[in-house]
Amino acid sequence: MLALDWNNGNRNVLADPLLTGLILGQTLQTKPEEIYRALIEATAFGAAKIIKRIEAYDVPIKDVITCGGLSVKNPLLMQIYADVLNKRILVSDIDQTCAFGAEIFDAVIAGPEKGGFAAVSEAQDALCVMKEKVYEPIAENYAVYIKLFALYEQLHDAFGQSGSSASLANVLKEFLQIKSEQV
Repeated sequence: MLALDWNNGNRNVLADPLLTGLILGQTLQTKPEEIYRALIEATAFGAAKIIKRIEAYDVPIKDVITCGGLSVKNPLLMQIYADVLNKRILVSDIDQTCAFGAEIFDAVIAGPEKGGFAAVSEAQDALCVMKEKVYEPIAENYAVYIKLFALYEQLHDAFGQSGSSASLANVLKEFLQIKSEQV
């Protein structure tokens, strides 16, 4: 299935809190785990839209670093993100990242003369640790996700941009073709 995960609006790139979610491709045989996966993929496609927007302004993004919660507890989600984004996903080994960030700034405020650091980047280099597990994109999965992302973008723009007159006549047929190639 293909989804728009706007169940709480779209905060970025469209910045419209009134948008709602959508799931395309359901049948009478659809299983809950298929819906779950479609929603994970939708969040990954949303992240890809954000990264694409950032990179359009010449800000390169080599790797993605995640922290806490799902990044530690859900390897399926992390692998899907790596595959959709075609980027390595690293997971922070810091459990309380917000508190740890405050500690980094405290260490910079203290300064080198009191055992701290001269700059935030210096403190990060010295103190931030990643888990050993790194999620590498799988080329075969990325090849499929490129096709799905193109359809996601059509849905994203057609349902998210005011006054859009984009045709969606191809989306379901192309989605079903991609799906049939995966079985």
